[in-house]
Amino acid sequence: MYQITRIMLGLKLKTDPRWANIAESNLEEILSDHCWCEQKAATNALYIITNNSENVELVTEMAKIAIEEMEHFQMVHNIIQERGFEFGREVKDDYVNQLIKFTKKGGTRNDALIERLLFAAMIEARSCERFKVLSENIKDKKLAEFYRELMISEANHYTTFLKFARKYSEKVDVDKRWQEWLEFEGELITNYGKKETVHG
Repeated sequence: MYQITRIMLGLKLKTDPRWANIAESNLEEILSDHCWCEQKAATNALYIITNNSENVELVTEMAKIAIEEMEHFQMVHNIIQERGFEFGREVKDDYVNQLIKFTKKGGTRNDALIERLLFAAMIEARSCERFKVLSENIKDKKLAEFYRELMISEANHYTTFLKFARKYSEKVDVDKRWQEWLEFEGELITNYGKKETVHG
């Protein structure tokens, strides 16, 4: 069985399992938010391609991730339709916006690439952990299995972003900067876990 732990992801704080109860009690909202998260993840991969087209291996893998994220978008959207829910409008993601504020600005194109990859890895790590919480705690067996499968996918994306950060870094100490990201996120996430959104 594929095991993913908080330690494996490097996260400083795990999500309170009671968040899954909030999510399951508000499925229409959580599924709509999840759908938008997949769309934004695909957009992020395309952004990386647009700004780093000379890196062939990176472009190839980001294209795969963009396609996979949109496939996930379609899968979640199908669940919304099957259950007679309405696909809601995008809701501001305060968690992600705080991560954006933490990203270092300025520097070289390479610095910007590494920071973008670490930003993406951070979101994938937390999303993976949240999907794990859903898969282990919601009563809906079909949805629990769905989130278990997506958890594995998110873990793969997380490792891909970190791998490329280490591969392409010219001057950034990636392991040191990644620890800074984890420390910041560990403090940030204490403010979340009470809303019916993927990162809320």
